[in-house]
Amino acid sequence: MNDSELAAHLADVAGRLLLEVRASGLLSLKALGKAGDQTANQFLCHALREQRPDDGLLSEEEKDNADRLSRSRVWIIDPVDGTREYGEERTDWAVHVALAIDGVPTIGAVALPGLALVLRTDQPRPLPPAAVKPRMLVSRTRPAAEAVAVAEKIGADLVPMGSAGAKAMAVVRGEAEIYLHTGGQYEWDSCAPAAVAAAYGLHISRVDGSPLVYNQADVYMPDLLICRPEWAEPVLGLVREFG
Repeated sequence: MNDSELAAHLADVAGRLLLEVRASGLLSLKALGKAGDQTANQFLCHALREQRPDDGLLSEEEKDNADRLSRSRVWIIDPVDGTREYGEERTDWAVHVALAIDGVPTIGAVALPGLALVLRTDQPRPLPPAAVKPRMLVSRTRPAAEAVAVAEKIGADLVPMGSAGAKAMAVVRGEAEIYLHTGGQYEWDSCAPAAVAAAYGLHISRVDGSPLVYNQADVYMPDLLICRPEWAEPVLGLVREFG
């Protein structure tokens, strides 16, 4: 398999494993989240180390290895993005598998197992028509103040949703126009979603307009904007205005 096929296959298989673990009915909510994370992580990491032994690897569920910083090609994965939503048997959780090349989110796949979907960089489709009134995705539990302020200014409807991957793919799938996040994330939260969004022709950046850069020593990535191209400048301008 080439890199794109591998990313999609891994995300799909990990998603199906997670569904099987949840369907077992043997685990309480807290234990289910931990078991799901560990099961998917073990599969993804073992598979990547066997299939791409010369590449670096960064996973939310693995101890970081600084060796990745010397690699041009680094796989960045989140075995379960939205552990809470996964445990609650919602559909807004995801599996992220991405390949960053020289810091750029180049190849990726985001599985939405609850919807039986895998969105991937090598199979982009035309974006659905945008809504006349924009829709902005925000956290179900803690909407960022900046996102709420921007939404009020542009007259956008707020759409609460779970994981970062689910939010980004909602823009890809035409369920919203804007995903603005300022509440703090890490590289594994956005690398695969950013790669897929870019392949579909969406705007991806930090909220100051600078590029998203991955495989950094500090993997904290506090903010991002994924949106339809026509909304990039208005949203970035308002973020600057609000400071």
